[in-house]
Amino acid sequence: MDNQTPNRLIKEKSPYLLQHAYNPVDWYPWGSEAFERAKLVRISVSAPPTTL
Repeated sequence: MDNQTPNRLIKEKSPYLLQHAYNPVDWYPWGSEAFERAKLVRISVSAPPTTL
């Protein structure tokens, strides 16, 4: 993924998430897709403390 190709966050409405839509990280928005992917590849899911 390069800085020209948006990640999944491009579909979000939050200005905070949208500012990271072109990060070279394969981010997943909080939701079932993220949890299903994490379970499939056996990784944990975390959220920034400001969201709790």
